Amino acid sequence: MFISPAYAQDFTAMFGSASQFLPLVMIFGVFWFLLIRPQQQKQKEMRAMLAALKRGDKVITGGGIIGVVQKVGMVADKDGKQIPGNEIDVEIAPNLKVTVMRDTITAVIKPVAANDTKPTK
Repeated sequence: MFISPAYAQDFTAMFGSASQFLPLVMIFGVFWFLLIRPQQQKQKEMRAMLAALKRGDKVITGGGIIGVVQKVGMVADKDGKQIPGNEIDVEIAPNLKVTVMRDTITAVIKPVAANDTKPTK
């Protein structure tokens, strides 16, 4: 009378909770491959570009100023080795140099060869 009947669990009941998490795992996978991973790759490329800055590179700053790198400041690390610093001197006009932080540079402009055809006579 007061004892409830004991039923055996079927096979689908054991995996019922796992199937509830499957859509969440799939959504995370989609976010990872469509949003997170490309952003991480872009940041890695940006860090490599900033580390490779050298004199003569044409750059665009975060404020939209276009200039030419004149000097990359060097600092000594804890071992005494010279490493590139965070301050970069950029010439934005003839005889007008400004010092910008390395992180404010958003792009390096690569020269593009002209695709002009020879004029016919």
